[in-house]
Amino acid sequence: MIDKQSPIPIYHQLEEYIKHLIENGILKPDEAIPSEREYAEQYQISRMTVRQALNNLVNDGFLYRQKGRGTFVNKQKVEQKLQGLTSFTEDMKERGMVPSSRLISFEIIPAEPQLARKLGIKENTPVYEIKRVRLADNLPMALETTYLPANLVKGLTEEIINKSLYQYIEEKLALTISEATQQIEASIAKETEVKHLQVDTGSPVLLIVRTSFLQDGTPFELVKSAYRADRYKFVHTMQRASK
Repeated sequence: MIDKQSPIPIYHQLEEYIKHLIENGILKPDEAIPSEREYAEQYQISRMTVRQALNNLVNDGFLYRQKGRGTFVNKQKVEQKLQGLTSFTEDMKERGMVPSSRLISFEIIPAEPQLARKLGIKENTPVYEIKRVRLADNLPMALETTYLPANLVKGLTEEIINKSLYQYIEEKLALTISEATQQIEASIAKETEVKHLQVDTGSPVLLIVRTSFLQDGTPFELVKSAYRADRYKFVHTMQRASK
């Protein structure tokens, strides 16, 4: 798999070959890969060249190292395109993963001023507050807090929110979901996120705040989420602006 006559650097050839094995499921998550010495002997290349390829794959999230044990295949990140408004359940099903949730709390609270302003309601109006861990194939992906006006999104139960909230809103309440605004920023996992997302203290997370609107412009949802940065990534396609 290594062409020493190619103008492409040997470390990059090895890097792309290992990446190909991972992306095509030949190397499985948490599977140990050969050592630097084994790669060097197999392809008759220097260990420094192998080390550069493996370092790049570790930095890109394809591999991870365990001291004294070796280098292993990392679980691949779930990719979400920023075009189109979909629910977490829809995103995971589209990728062939099984979505689920672990409910932390579900209650009705009075809207404090800032929350009321974002949802376009009066202060102290009743609002559903739903805190849950979102999972894909039983692996924690995000810690999520959702707020919905109780007078608009009526009749919520634990059974409903453990399925698909968007499906209930559109099919049972006959409300048309239209669009959302979303803010994304990088942060470090706080104590609660460390606990529920099963990450180490200081691990990177993606903080996302989304306000969703019905077709008539009425805000119906505010969601604050912390996603595991090692399991989730966002992709946005951009077009060059016309001059």
